[in-house]
Parts: sequence; structure tokens; C-alpha cells
Amino acid sequence: MMCMFLGLIILAYVFYRVYQRLNPAPDINPNGKYVLISGCDTGFGNGLAIELDQQGFNILAGIYNPNNQDSLVKILSSRATVFKLDITRQEDIDSAYEMISAKTKVLHGLVNNAGIGAAGLIDWTSVEFIRKVMDVNFFGHVAMTKKFLPLLIAKQDSRVINICSVAGYLTKPGMSAYAASKYALESFSDCLRREMAVWNLRVSIIEPGFMRTNIVEGHDTGIRKLWEGLAGDVKERWGEDVLKEHAHEAANNLFMRYAENPAKVVQALKHGVMNTAPQIRYRPGWQSSFIMFPLSTMPAWLTDYVMIRPSLKGAPPAGLRKQLIN
Repeated sequence: MMCMFLGLIILAYVFYRVYQRLNPAPDINPNGKYVLISGCDTGFGNGLAIELDQQGFNILAGIYNPNNQDSLVKILSSRATVFKLDITRQEDIDSAYEMISAKTKVLHGLVNNAGIGAAGLIDWTSVEFIRKVMDVNFFGHVAMTKKFLPLLIAKQDSRVINICSVAGYLTKPGMSAYAASKYALESFSDCLRREMAVWNLRVSIIEPGFMRTNIVEGHDTGIRKLWEGLAGDVKERWGEDVLKEHAHEAANNLFMRYAENPAKVVQALKHGVMNTAPQIRYRPGWQSSFIMFPLSTMPAWLTDYVMIRPSLKGAPPAGLRKQLIN
């Protein structure tokens, strides 16, 4: 009976998705609507700003590096505003609010896109390193959301879209700081959506796998640089062989090698901003939809086996070898 019930649920879900695909909800009218996007220097934020600007939205594009301002201004229309924004600095957020609230009292959308990538074993990373990742990937977005919430709920059907990651539901060894920040943003997004339902604020979460952006490049170099700064006892505990294996894995990671087109994420973001029926979660690309998410739903022991197995096949840490010898 239970199997039949679950089968009916799955069948109903499949029919619903097919219906959605065949009968897509219409898009909204972008005229006069303002969308604030952080992290527009490159990558998803940059692509989304250009895409939505072409659709007719009034784009408010925050950039971290002022050197990127002129090039983006040249691409965007005269409706757009490009400005310096470091989401870890409250004074930058306050300044952005003053500037934006002088232009409009209503925000159609806030896209929390700014972020940094970070890799390293827990034993290799300092608390300061983890705190920095959390400041950018989580607390910065919390601060932005709280500051601009009054402008978002000034009308019904505004949107907050948070760019998370497969790391927000599946944790790979060596990605603790990054995954923790994304897990935190996922739970914050869910809570925000449920708390603000009375205002009809739409909250969407984007969960891409590896995409061809700057954030996935140079991981092997980053690991070696991290190693150079480790204390002597940590290096002795793990040994050079483990370092080489981690650097090699980062440089030859299959998912990074076949990183997907970032346009898939931009299209998901565009749908979240423009469509009258935005999804709660978007998993753009084959990595997130067909590999990572199914893996995350398996029993924990089985997921552990898949995730841990590569490290068990490699050279054991130097400290463990000493224990085995003794």
C-alpha cells in the first residue's frame, strides 16, 4: 500500500512537471520595475544584469571592484545604475540603500549573488578563514536582505533570489567553510519565505553545480597556498603526499573539467525574477539535477561511502602511517 501511495505521488509530480513545461506561466511586465543585484563584476551577476537590462528592467548593479564599473556601464542602458558595493561592509549597504530609496520606494527583486569560493580540510583552515567565508557568503546576504526588506514588501509579489550551490545540500570533503555558508543561506531562505508569505514575498534558491566561472578556477593553486601557511605540526600530521593528492584531485576534478555553461544559471535567475510563478528551488544543469541531488537523498551511510572512498584509496596521512607502524 505504501509503495502504491509513493508511486502515485511520483506519478503526479511527473505529470505536474510535464504540465508546467507544456503550459509555462507568463512573465511579468518589466517596465518601471527595479532589480538590485550584488556581485555584478563577473559571472552570474554580470550576465543577469545584462539580460534583465535588455528585458527592460531598471538594474541596480553592485560591483566589488570599482575598476569594473566603466566596462559594465558601457554595456548597460541608461536606466541602469552601477555602484560600488562590498556586502561585508554595513556602510556600503547603508549607502546603497540611501541611493536606491531616493530613486524608488519599491524593489521588485533582490538577487543575492556575491560570493567567494573556498576549499581546505577542516584541520587546515583557521577560524578566521571560515569566518571570512561566512561573512561574504552568508552574513553579507542576510544584511542586504534585512536592509532592503522594507522596499521589497512595499508591494505584493516582490522577489528575493539567493544563489546557493549543490554545496548547500551535499557536503564534499575539503569544502566545509563553503558548504557551511551555503547550508546557512539555504535555511535562511526557507525561513524568510515562510515568515514573509503573508506579504507574498517570493523567495527562490538557485543550486547550481560547477559552472565555468572564475570561482571554480585555480583550486589546486589555492590548496598549495593554504598548505604553505599551515603550522608545522599540521603539515607533519598530514604529509606532502596528501597535499599532492588533494592538489591533483582539484586540478583534475571531473565535475570541474566538465563545468557547465553559466548561462544555465542566468536563465534560472531570469525566470525567478520575471516569471509570475517562480520556483522555490532551481537546480540548473545536469550535475545538480541528475547527480548531486539524487546522491544527497541516499541513506547517509551510502552517501558517505561514495564521498569518502576516494580518500581511503589514496596515501594515508603521515600521522596515521606512524600510528600503524607503532
